[in-house]
Amino acid sequence: MWRDLTEAAKTSDAASPHLDDHASGAALDTLKQGLESAKKQKLVVRGTPRLHPEVDRESAHKVELWDCVDSTRWLQYKLSGELKNDVPGGHAKAEVTVERDGHTWKVTAFAMYRTGTC
Repeated sequence: MWRDLTEAAKTSDAASPHLDDHASGAALDTLKQGLESAKKQKLVVRGTPRLHPEVDRESAHKVELWDCVDSTRWLQYKLSGELKNDVPGGHAKAEVTVERDGHTWKVTAFAMYRTGTC
């Protein structure tokens, strides 16, 4: 999911055909809404987030993860090439639920909190 989001965020492409490769339901809606908002604000993202997810709970068909996403090298830019603001990224808590969808696993719930939450 993160690779798909990172790629789509380069152009704020909520219609990216890859977003639903690893996300569905509420998680997919959340990703698309964020990208649509960025597109309206004429923002794109450069770089990649640093991830170190940890399993919180797991069962045969569901895994709940959390991460402290490092966005110091994954920043929003205006189309002019300027940074959106003077905030140099940071660390934000993310909670993710992954569920088995037939033979594949997909992110079904995704929440990203404000920078500084971890």
